[in-house]
Amino acid sequence: MSIFPPTLFEGQRYAVLGLGRNGVPAVLALARCGATVQAWDDGENARTALGKHCATLSADIAARITCAPIETVMGFDGLVLSPGIPHSLPKPHPVALLAQDAGVPILSDAELLYRAVRGAGSKARFAGITGTNGKSTTTTLLAHILDNAGLPVAAGGNLGPAALALPLLPDNGVYVLEMSSYMLERLDTLHFDAACLLNLTPDHLDRHAGMEGYALAKTRVFAGQTPDDLAVIGVEDDWCRDIAAKLKAGPARCVTISGAAVTPPSMLYGQNNAVWQNNTTAGPQKVADIGPALPGSHNAENAAAAYAMAEFLGVSQADIASGLRTFPGLPHRQKVVAEQNGVVFVDDSKATNADASSRALGCYDRLVWIAGGMAKEGGINSLTDYFPRITHTFLIGRDAEELAATLRAHNAPYTIVGTLEAAVPAAYATAQQSHTPVVLLSPACASFDQFSGFEARGLRFQELARAMQTDTAPQTGKNG
Repeated sequence: MSIFPPTLFEGQRYAVLGLGRNGVPAVLALARCGATVQAWDDGENARTALGKHCATLSADIAARITCAPIETVMGFDGLVLSPGIPHSLPKPHPVALLAQDAGVPILSDAELLYRAVRGAGSKARFAGITGTNGKSTTTTLLAHILDNAGLPVAAGGNLGPAALALPLLPDNGVYVLEMSSYMLERLDTLHFDAACLLNLTPDHLDRHAGMEGYALAKTRVFAGQTPDDLAVIGVEDDWCRDIAAKLKAGPARCVTISGAAVTPPSMLYGQNNAVWQNNTTAGPQKVADIGPALPGSHNAENAAAAYAMAEFLGVSQADIASGLRTFPGLPHRQKVVAEQNGVVFVDDSKATNADASSRALGCYDRLVWIAGGMAKEGGINSLTDYFPRITHTFLIGRDAEELAATLRAHNAPYTIVGTLEAAVPAAYATAQQSHTPVVLLSPACASFDQFSGFEARGLRFQELARAMQTDTAPQTGKNG
């Protein structure tokens, strides 16, 4: 691994709007590679943070960065928008309109990473992973398998380091990028040697004018692929099955995956804590066991996807099997974080929609559930089949009453407690009294009403879970 040449973007001008996790690395990387950058964020704290970064740069690099409102983009080579800033729906940002009127491309930092890698002369390959759920686990799992096999690898994008914070890899290296629908909309020349779409359920519909627009954005992970490339797609939902039928016509080789045996059969699927391959001549064959950090059928699908991509990228079956066994798991994705008096506390804070929570709920026969926050469209209506498993639900956050209405309609016991600070001791007390072995935080909601993100929510849950010292705790709240 090495750094990018300092003259890579010399003579080019870029505007960067939004100085968060993606924006600041984009500003710094572009300037270090010779570009002139005008950066802006409406938040004073974000601008101050950029200033602190600039103070650590050499004088010649810092001189290429201007922090000022973007009033024109005429003559710029591109506009880099924070993924959370819309360029179209529900309402385009004024700076995005300036770019569209001026014919200036609106780019994701993943696109600029690809240009930088190719401009530096590296033939490193790119693997792109998307889907409504499971993409973070699959991205990290594939990177773990590649690293375990000795290949140079850098993982990031929507997960972990921003794309432009990643190093320059040699020709045999692989960039493994988690791609959101927002990032996929802003690609130009980047195409993925191995691309994966895991699943599709309703999410971010306001940004994509409904499910058709959302599916179209996600399908862009396969854009530009050739007969030398691989397309991997889950086939457990109707949207992806329709897309798979089209992908099978090429140009890339298409591999279908699932978390269980399905009809018609997928080419790779999970069953009995293992990955199986459908062989037309020899029948189904087990090709790798799945480690304990990947529980449930949803993680079996993730494992099948990682298997297909790793095999395409040249990793042996033995090394793939080793990677699946030794994967340590991800924080805030069904992680056991504490155990007290026979009650296990599981942090699944990453579950920010109902479909994600269904994956966790399906892994436990009996549990106490902590849910709530900012509900997505449909709330928890799709989770009613899991209600009989739940001893009691404790609801937090802005839309607790909306979730309570669904529980009430199905005679599922619940208590609105409002905060995690109230929910964790109440859930523990209920688990103790009812001899329920699991307290699960799987909110099925976004976290921004009470936390800076799902990570902060999960960390607070861990603190509270580890603080449980007694067998009983007071319950307060509104019961249903």
